[in-house]
Amino acid sequence: MADPTVLVIGTGTIGEPLTGLFCEHRSQLGLGEVIFHKRTPLKTDRSKVRGLVDRRGAKLAVDEDRMQEFKDFGMEPTYTLEEALERAAVVVDCTPVGNQNKAQLYPKYLKNTKGFIAQGSEFGFGKMYARGMNDAALVPGEDKFLHVVSCNTHNLAVILQTVAFPDGNYKNLAGARFLCIRRSNDITQDGSFVPSPTVNRHSDPEFGTHHARDLYHLFKTLDVELPGLFSSALKVNTQYMHTIQFSVQLHEPTTLERIREEIRNNDRVAETHKSSANSVFSFGRDHGHFGRILNQTVYNIPSLHVSADGKTVTGFCFTPQDGNPLLSTLAATVWFLDPEGYEEKVQFLKPYFYDEI
Repeated sequence: MADPTVLVIGTGTIGEPLTGLFCEHRSQLGLGEVIFHKRTPLKTDRSKVRGLVDRRGAKLAVDEDRMQEFKDFGMEPTYTLEEALERAAVVVDCTPVGNQNKAQLYPKYLKNTKGFIAQGSEFGFGKMYARGMNDAALVPGEDKFLHVVSCNTHNLAVILQTVAFPDGNYKNLAGARFLCIRRSNDITQDGSFVPSPTVNRHSDPEFGTHHARDLYHLFKTLDVELPGLFSSALKVNTQYMHTIQFSVQLHEPTTLERIREEIRNNDRVAETHKSSANSVFSFGRDHGHFGRILNQTVYNIPSLHVSADGKTVTGFCFTPQDGNPLLSTLAATVWFLDPEGYEEKVQFLKPYFYDEI
């Protein structure tokens, strides 16, 4: 039997590095072809496409009616989108129209595809997933659609895991408030930059922004309903990293020493004494996997504070933006292909997790 094919739809902030990650570690993951789909033929994207095809070994798929346009720009497609979907064992949708594709495009390919994965913005696409948070909720043979939550939702989840219930006692959480201080746009993007701090409205009457809403639904896949979650968000004029300010209320008192110990014991989080996102981002650029650390959060240790009664933990942490959804998306892909052995297969990524930044 041929090794399974993976199709990545989109070449943006998640799609491009994910395609490269699959190609770079094809043998460890047991993959055959890695195909990526690009919708629009642009001369400015030719170097990116050639890099993925010529240097990484990926195959390009395009819409049938645009085949000639890509060729005219010097990019050689191997497949049409329909041919790629026919071949794919797993489809990873990295576009902002995942739900639309689920309704209009994917039903035709349900029989030949083991699973479909969408990214953070596509609420309702399928069962929410974050690596190391709710793996126990995944059901082989039943879950066909998975929704990898956003980078900041990954961060919020691991904050609660380390601060409120490291031992799995979800009832210890009394409530939590989060302020997501978001980068303006990705360094790969030219648009959407803001000239000054810009606040988001609280569009969800219960949770504030989608970050707390998604956090609630992520843990609900484990039949856990977390109380008192609320998030706010604003954009600041930087391209470096998101930063989270958190305040977590507990039923049982804790200590700063205990929080530090839990941070050290959780191999998905890192600590730092650096105070700027610039410094943490720079470390990832120099020591990460093509510029990305894969930790789910980086705690700023000097900012940690525990109230006098031990029941409120406050602090700041940095979000390794696309690093954490990249990890979860890769893990979800391998889970679809090998539910029993996926844990072992993703261990090769351990060098890109750091205890300290």
